Amino acid sequence: MSKIGSKELIRRFLLANIRRVIESHELQEAANGAVQYSRRLRELRDEEGWPILTHNDTTALKPGQYLLKERPKQKARPQFARTISAKLRAEVLDRNGFTCQMCGLTPGDIDPFTKRPVRLHVGHIKDKSLGGKDEISNLRTLCSTCNQGAKNITTEKPSRIWLLSQIRRAAQDDQRAVFEWLKRQFEE
Repeated sequence: MSKIGSKELIRRFLLANIRRVIESHELQEAANGAVQYSRRLRELRDEEGWPILTHNDTTALKPGQYLLKERPKQKARPQFARTISAKLRAEVLDRNGFTCQMCGLTPGDIDPFTKRPVRLHVGHIKDKSLGGKDEISNLRTLCSTCNQGAKNITTEKPSRIWLLSQIRRAAQDDQRAVFEWLKRQFEE
């Protein structure tokens, strides 16, 4: 018998508690203690269209409280294929020097936003939902924070000329910081 995933457990818990304010610890318990319960909740809300309210939607809820207003409309669950092979993923990570291509953090660095060690992902430059392909030229290494913020909104990589023009426009201290960062990146 296959194990029920945390998303399905949360789905069932919410359906059993429609119109009841639910605390975040209840969701985590319902998901068998899964640390990523909040991500699964966002997936239900954002990808599957569930009408889950948070404190950002109504002042009646406090941070860490959720409310499923009504039974969600039946629609097919999205199917996401993991099409990036381990070999392609390794090639992208190696090509990018195991460094986030947006913020420059590497595994083991402490993320200044989450205060946790950096975890790297392979993300699309042009998102698949916008027609991007699973090709090495359309993939880059991103940390968790940058990957979450980049989804479906980032543009293609800047051209060399544009990038150089931005560095030339920057203050000398910023140019030196870029130079020092590049030296560290390409030390041999």
